[in-house]
Amino acid sequence: MKVITKAAIQRREYWIEEIRKISENFGDNSERLENELSQEIKKEGVTALIDHLRLSGDIPESYGHDTSEEKQYSKYTDSLLCETYKSLGLKSLVLKERADAADVEAFAKDYSFVADAKAFRLSRTAKNQKDFKIQAMDGWKRGKPFAMVVCPIYQLPTKASQIYEQASSRNVCIFTYSHLAMLVSYSQLDGPKKTEELIHEIFKVIPALNPSKDASQYWLAVNKTMLGFSKKIDDLWRLEKQAAVESIAAAKQEALTFLAVEREKIMRMGHEEALKELIQVHKIESRIKVINSVSGNTLLGIR
Repeated sequence: MKVITKAAIQRREYWIEEIRKISENFGDNSERLENELSQEIKKEGVTALIDHLRLSGDIPESYGHDTSEEKQYSKYTDSLLCETYKSLGLKSLVLKERADAADVEAFAKDYSFVADAKAFRLSRTAKNQKDFKIQAMDGWKRGKPFAMVVCPIYQLPTKASQIYEQASSRNVCIFTYSHLAMLVSYSQLDGPKKTEELIHEIFKVIPALNPSKDASQYWLAVNKTMLGFSKKIDDLWRLEKQAAVESIAAAKQEALTFLAVEREKIMRMGHEEALKELIQVHKIESRIKVINSVSGNTLLGIR
């Protein structure tokens, strides 16, 4: 039985188009997306929120590079983080200042933190450690004790990376949309107070690590903290492992379908048009190759 439902895929398709429409008047509609997402989650509950979390880590291939669509998608992931923290019983807001600042703030009873959501194109090749902004997040705490960077799980390094050394030495929690989805599900079982405690435990384990580039050491600490907190998380863990596999398949299908349509459009052009677009064909083929090479990783298996 599929974890990611047809309804979840349809929700994703709706929001890709909705973000495209909203981005046509980016300045006027900057808050419209935030409000619409909030209303949808209030109306449809945590199922809608978890659908978003499982499928939001990929910037759609149909959005042009450095376009208002891409910028609006970044706003969407910020708003999604904010709504997630609210669902966990925290107070949260999306910050309006864009330069040299975190995108989201969250406040629990006994602690607070800043957060940033990351999304990448599936066709993107090597990601630089600077793409994750771990060092920058440390500087953007603005007096808060903790910071969280939320990433798509299959875009994170699985062996060695400077980002893990930076995280433990600078007290920045690298987290994934999959882990967040688990927290949302757990909150439904044991309530926001216990979930708030669990998030605090996760934050506290990061600076206790010996700074190391080793991905296994980092994720062993985070995953064991969550699994050791409550036996109820075991079943949620298995569910999200399956969801992570299915989300990659869904993301690849979405991206490859778009690129196939683009290629056909180019191939049907007249001779002169086709010559002008020749370089695009190469880009499409190389993007398809990268997308097909994407596979799941073992981060949720480290326990």
